Amino acid sequence: METIRTNSAAQSQSALATNKVLRNTYMLLAMTLLFSAATAGLAMMLQVSQLVGLGALLASFGILMFALPRYAESTTGLWLTFAFTGLMGFSIGPILNAYIAAFSNGGQIVMLALGGTGTIFMGLSAYALTTKKDFSFLQGFLMVGILMAVLGSFAMLLFPIPLLSLAISGAFVFLMSGLILFETSRIIHGGETNYILATVNLFVALYNLFLSLLNILAAFAGER
Repeated sequence: METIRTNSAAQSQSALATNKVLRNTYMLLAMTLLFSAATAGLAMMLQVSQLVGLGALLASFGILMFALPRYAESTTGLWLTFAFTGLMGFSIGPILNAYIAAFSNGGQIVMLALGGTGTIFMGLSAYALTTKKDFSFLQGFLMVGILMAVLGSFAMLLFPIPLLSLAISGAFVFLMSGLILFETSRIIHGGETNYILATVNLFVALYNLFLSLLNILAAFAGER
């Protein structure tokens, strides 16, 4: 009987810890999304160049690769998360300005991509939360798929073929959707206990999902 009580208490504590990570992740994600939207708006207002946007993106990669893993368990990690997402948002500003300038319905395309990103995220998150399925089996597929998509992006820089660009964007939409399911599942099943790292992973998925949808919508609905 005592063993049963002990196991029940341990399961209860585990569930509470998981719910706390999930709650903190969504709270921090919401705040960082708002902050990145503000920095994107600032970049648009200042009319920063694509080169400056690229510099902000490279700086965010530096934080992601070298600083966040080291300080993810401390308060410093929170400040680094906002710095990372702020720079990512700032890097989007010149891209959005380019779409708005290139298409007469550029603003509408941006809003559609934003709405599509939010809808996909909420739908996939709700599915993972309600079904509580374990999507850990996606890890290997996602790693290989993302690597191939990134290599394809570099190839696109050398060979700017429209169909290749659409194919890569479609692949990123598929892969980032899988990453949202995978990361949400990890939190639910206790595989991810650090809400800062969980937030960053979900933010990266949303960032790439948004830009990929933007490219696809521009190709099919853009009016020059």
